[in-house]
Amino acid sequence: MEHPADPLAIGVPVSDSAHLVLAPNPGPMTLDGTNSYVLRAPGSTGTVVVDPGPLLESHLRALAAAGPVELVLLTHHHLDHTAGAAAFAELTGAPVRAIGPELCIGADPLVDGERIEAAGLTLEIWATPGHTADSMCVVLPDDGAHGSVLTGDTVLGRGTSIIVDPDGALGPYLASLERLRAFGERGEVPVLPGHGPVLPDLRAICEAYLAHRAERLDQVRAALAELGTDASPEAVTDLVYADVDTSVRAAAEASVRAQLTYLRAE
Repeated sequence: MEHPADPLAIGVPVSDSAHLVLAPNPGPMTLDGTNSYVLRAPGSTGTVVVDPGPLLESHLRALAAAGPVELVLLTHHHLDHTAGAAAFAELTGAPVRAIGPELCIGADPLVDGERIEAAGLTLEIWATPGHTADSMCVVLPDDGAHGSVLTGDTVLGRGTSIIVDPDGALGPYLASLERLRAFGERGEVPVLPGHGPVLPDLRAICEAYLAHRAERLDQVRAALAELGTDASPEAVTDLVYADVDTSVRAAAEASVRAQLTYLRAE
């Protein structure tokens, strides 16, 4: 494939090492669309692509045109992040890696704490289960002054992430947020999310997410006190998410099921 004279003309620069290429798949669950990222160190010829996104030829070709792709990483299995992965691997010849072995093409699954050297960068893989069981983040410890983190759907650029019960779970999700919050203590660490705008401060957004989850748990406890401890997820959702749009009602019910499971385990 031919590559442009200026490969990094593709997408929008969001850090020293990352360009964002927005997929044209906006919706209630994808916000503006899926954020695909092209990673490379200054002066490097190769790239790493994180979340090639939906199966849209124009989008995949734009990602491939940024330069020779050394590696493809998937933050989790949801189709808005992965549907184009097989076609992209065929287009570029690059291996695809993820926590889930069923997503991998020509390479082994990722493991928590793994360090990868590619495209002139050091990438750290952090398993961050909660949104889904196979969710992971890509940490760029040397990106900018304090590093940056690609968070997939663990942390979004706008709004809050859902817990996709029964695949996802609230307890692991809270632990994942605490782990990311601690990394943010090194300074203002940019958040490169799977949907929505880039955020400037990992620690601040994780603290906001944790506070939001604590507030929701209090609301669910209050609903159970009113409805009875054996109340159905649907009944609790009616109280806690009374004003939720019908387009995201199923997501709200999934989060409520996760919260009920968490509270009943307590």
